[in-house]
Order: sequence, then C-alpha cells, then structure tokens
Amino acid sequence: MSAPGKPVAAGLQRYAALDQRLLAAVRPIHVLSTVAWPASLENRMIEAYDRGRFTLPTVHYSVPDLGEARAELAAIEAAAGGSDPADVDPLGEYLRRSAESWRIAAGMLEAVGTAGVTAPSIALYGRPDDMIPGSQRSNLDAARYFVELSDELGADLLADDSSINIPADVLRADLAGTLDAFFGAGKISVEVDPELTAKAAAGATRIRLRGGACFSDYDRHQLLAHEAFVHSLTALNGRRQPLLASMGRTSPRVTATQEGLAVFAELMSGAIDITRLKRISLRILAIDMALQGADFVEVYRFFSERGQTVADSFHSTQRVFRGVPLGGGAAFAKDNVYLSGLLTVHTFFRWALKQRRMDLLRHLFAGKLALADVISLQPHFESGVILPPLWLPPWMQRVHGLAGKLAFSLFINRIHMNRVQEDELLLST
Repeated sequence: MSAPGKPVAAGLQRYAALDQRLLAAVRPIHVLSTVAWPASLENRMIEAYDRGRFTLPTVHYSVPDLGEARAELAAIEAAAGGSDPADVDPLGEYLRRSAESWRIAAGMLEAVGTAGVTAPSIALYGRPDDMIPGSQRSNLDAARYFVELSDELGADLLADDSSINIPADVLRADLAGTLDAFFGAGKISVEVDPELTAKAAAGATRIRLRGGACFSDYDRHQLLAHEAFVHSLTALNGRRQPLLASMGRTSPRVTATQEGLAVFAELMSGAIDITRLKRISLRILAIDMALQGADFVEVYRFFSERGQTVADSFHSTQRVFRGVPLGGGAAFAKDNVYLSGLLTVHTFFRWALKQRRMDLLRHLFAGKLALADVISLQPHFESGVILPPLWLPPWMQRVHGLAGKLAFSLFINRIHMNRVQEDELLLST
C-alpha cells in the first residue's frame, strides 16, 4: 500500500513490488511472541523462587512452520541482489539484507525450544564479546564498566530521587493524553496487557503496559522517550513511505539500531537513570554466563545477588533464556543490542556532527533503518523517493541543543578519568 508522497517512478516499480512481497512473506514471523513465556507460568515460578524453591521452569513452545516464508524470502534475496552486485541499487541492497535477516529469524523460530536458537540469535543480535566500533573494547567490557560505575554511584543517587509508584491504569491514561497531544488524537492507543512479559512494548499504533506492574516517574519518561518517540514514531514515519512500506516494520537486522537509538533517546532527554544503565549492562553479562554454561537458576542468582527483586531477577533471567533450553550453554541474544546499539548510535551521532551532516541524523527517524541504510539511501532521500520524517522526537527538534551536547562530548571524551588527580581539580578552582 502506497503512502502519501510522490508516485513511484516506473524504474523503481521492481523494488516496490519486491517490498510488497517482503511484507507478505514476513506476516507469519513473530519473533518475540514465539519465544515468550506465559505470564501464568512466570507468576507461579516467581512465587516459588520467592519461597526458595529453585527449580528449572518447564516451558512449552509452539513451533511454527515457516518453510514457505523462508523459501519466498530466499527468492526475494536473489531478486533484490541482481546478477552483478556492483550494479545493485541501494534500494535493492536494503531489500536483500532485510529479506536475509527475516529468513535467519524464521529459521531461528523453527528451532524454538532447542539450542539451535542460539547461533541465529547471535547472527541477528551479536554476542557479548563483539568489539565496539572504533574501540579496542568489547560490549562485555562496556557492560562491566557500567555495572561497576553504577555500583559506585547508585546507592547515593537513588536516595536523591523520589520514587512514586504509578499503577498501570493511571499511567495508561497519562500517556494517552501526552501522545494524543503530540501525534494527534487516537493515533497511538495505550493499553494494559496482563499477559505481557516485558514491562512495556510498542508498535506503530499501540503501546502496551504490563498489567499489575507499577511504574516510577523514570519509567514514564523512559516509555515516552524510548517506546513512543522512537519505536512508535519511526514506525509511523515508515508507514508513510511511498516506495518502501517495509520501513514501517522492524526487520531483525535493524533491531540493534532501533534499540540503540531508543536508549540514546533516553540519554538525550534525561530519561535514563543509573539503575536502568546497570540493568541493561547486567543482561549482557548474563547472556555471556549462559553461553559459558550457566543454567537458569545460576543466572537468576546472579541478578538477585546484584540487588534485583525476585520478580525482576526472574524476568531478567527469562529474557536470556527465551526460546532455548534452560540447562546452560544456550541463550537468546537479543538483549545484547541495548548497550551495543547505544554505543554505536552515540558514535554515529558524534561522527555525523563532525561531518556536519545533521540531515543524516534526521533521516534516521524516517523509518525502521539501520545506520548503514541512512548513508547508502541518501541519494533516494535527496530525490524525494524516500520521504523525510514527518515526526521527530522533541529532543531532535532542538538541533542547536543536540549539537551542543554532542560537541561537548566530542571533546570531553578525550579526557581520561584515570589520569585526573584530586589536587589538579582543587588547584583549578
């Protein structure tokens, strides 16, 4: 279905047709719902763990038959790639890589409940020991650093923040009013879902909150910055695209950019707190533990010993073991993308500022794109074949403020804290 904008040029019709085939092929592929655990099972196990009865949960998955989808995606890959890779338009490469990632995801879901989920999930989301671009450090190194830093600062900082528990129903009404004012009345609905495993989840036109959960002020700010003003916003912008309607869907290959951009949005809008930074870092350490052989109970105790509640420890562990056996040596690697994506997106923003390419940063919100897409598709942004975003997050609308923050970080990151001495600071005042 074409979105508002210029008509699709005749020479581009082939890509538009392939894009529609892609959207049709991926309809039966539902990554997170396929590997999700029933809320009733989680509630029973949390109660048991709270009483000290530590057993491995018994989880049953419904294994989908995605053979037809995989075959069609392989055909789209071949058609989008062309016979000579040197002659492939960036639109074709976008479609080829998207189809490939969906095909890998389909194969992963057909292995649900087995260790066969691990390798494709790593192919899609990376692994903890992957190196950070432009650095000699890995995601694991970064996770350890932020956990250590949050342990040093967290106890004092938490005491300074007033924490107000907001019931899901109350937050639902509050968010609905804010989103109506920003996007237009009824554009995005907010619902309470008692079966939701995550605390919140966002689609293009719906944000769900976990029933029975309570939320803090920081949660509210994070939901707006992360879920609404990135995930929902990029989906709505993507749905407007006249040529690539698939830009309204999160293909597996863009997950790292999407989640990294969403956490970066928390950072830029002041919505991320030290506890949140520690939580996403601990998940990377936990994925590494599971890959190294730790079982579900061992990973649960890891979270519990680092200050998480029984329920939070269980939910965090469940995220690591979604879709895989619980005895150790296997993991669902998606949570690797939150910190690695944040670091990569932060680097991209700094690079674009240095290149004086604010247009690249704005185009990042035109749909569900990977960082490489924003660069390779620039000729099509310039021609108008791909539309610029209609909506931008509030913090992106203040370009001078964003540039100021990033310009400061470009310089300040050259200061090595391990070389700073207290007497130097005293002498400078």
